[in-house]
Amino acid sequence: MDPEFNGAELRLARLFPGLALEDVADRVGKTRQYLHKLETGQATPTDELIVQLADALDVEPDFFSGVRFPPISDEQFHFRKLFTTRAVVKQITMARAEMFGRLVGYLDAKLKLPPLKIPTVSDAHSLIEVERASDRCRAEWGLGLGPIAHMTRLAENVGVVVTTFQSVSKEVDALSVSLQRPIIVRNEAKPSACRQRFDVGHELGHFVLHQGRATGDRVTESEANRFASALLVPRSMMLKLFPRPRFSRLDWTGIRDFKLTWKVSKAAILYRARQLDLISDDQYRTGVITLKRTGEGIVEREDGLIPAEIPEMLGRSFAVLAAKKGIHPAQIASALRVRLALLQDLVGFSLDEAVVTARRPALTLVR
Repeated sequence: MDPEFNGAELRLARLFPGLALEDVADRVGKTRQYLHKLETGQATPTDELIVQLADALDVEPDFFSGVRFPPISDEQFHFRKLFTTRAVVKQITMARAEMFGRLVGYLDAKLKLPPLKIPTVSDAHSLIEVERASDRCRAEWGLGLGPIAHMTRLAENVGVVVTTFQSVSKEVDALSVSLQRPIIVRNEAKPSACRQRFDVGHELGHFVLHQGRATGDRVTESEANRFASALLVPRSMMLKLFPRPRFSRLDWTGIRDFKLTWKVSKAAILYRARQLDLISDDQYRTGVITLKRTGEGIVEREDGLIPAEIPEMLGRSFAVLAAKKGIHPAQIASALRVRLALLQDLVGFSLDEAVVTARRPALTLVR
């Protein structure tokens, strides 16, 4: 067994399932203080303790002494609720993202995933320039000016892996990680497909606008929101097709139809209309109050008519590896130095089934 024990890997394996130092210490019969020394490199465990730690954390013993991966910096994480997210939740989320990034790196080495096609626009310093950045993306991605049928598939087609972290989904609104192969983590606790579509657009905005920049403040969040709004409904189409108020009263029937066509929530439509001065401040406030009064502040009446968007790349990758290369989940777990149970938790779908969720070709084998 490699004698070089990496305490940072122990911390990663502990945080991944959301365990405190006390939890792991109890499982292996040690003190919290000793576990802290192991994580910070002040102590080295025996081979017997390494095996106990591995069993307690669903990893292989050599996980703690394998190849050292560079840590993901704070600037690579884009949290929607940076200042309201509890510190422990943030740490767990970052640990899961780091582990997920390793899985994505493995898949990238084995398969020819969709090439990354995300332009970098670092000089968008005004909201008008953010709109132009969105227009550029629509042009480069061949979207035209019409509604985007499937935002999650769009993100995957331009090279992003979309997933969810079930254990923290209710506490983290949405986030993304700027890696060589970027990752978007959706909040599947949200019942509205429209809101999830907006989240995907928001995170794409971070990739386009904020490479190498810390985000989470009002400025960067506002820019990402503007990008998502413009990506979902281009300015020219909003000016042309938005149902204008009738005698100062909002046209709710028209807004409903607009929502079903563009798959954007009524709240987001009102927000976009105010951005472009298609409605007044008073009309916007009235619209928001009406949605809350009718019980549509979070879930809107038509949400059930818009199907959920399921990420496809990860499931397809496992299916292609098994069918074309004979690489099955147990071998993937072994390559990552983790147990199957941890891999199952990481991907969030049944490893026994590894079902292909889409029929269209999206992955080819590396030659």
